[in-house]
Amino acid sequence: MERIAIHTPNAPAAIGPYSQAIKAGDTVYVSGQIPIDPATGAFAGEDIRTQTRQCLKNLGNILKEAGTDLSHVVKTTVMLQDIGDFAAMNEVYAEAFTEPFPARAAFQVGALPKGALVEIEAVAYCGK
Repeated sequence: MERIAIHTPNAPAAIGPYSQAIKAGDTVYVSGQIPIDPATGAFAGEDIRTQTRQCLKNLGNILKEAGTDLSHVVKTTVMLQDIGDFAAMNEVYAEAFTEPFPARAAFQVGALPKGALVEIEAVAYCGK
């Protein structure tokens, strides 16, 4: 199966040896997105709600480049610096998705790149 790298300037550039996303068949695998605003290279904000919104915006922009959108996401993984931020993250997350909601895992991790409060990765359907 052919793997196609997806890249958009409307999301942060990869900060290591990985792609923003890979399209394989009818599926797009989006790398974890931290809350960097690609226009400034800085975090969109310091609170969990603002950072979650930026992560989801970055995911949406990458999915758009791949020819799909957040409505086609089937699975996400949410990594939190502090599980105490779960409720606030979940409120913002609920604004981005509609039923049927994607499958999801969410957990606290030891640390995230650049000190982010949240990182979100996704898998989406992109077939016709």
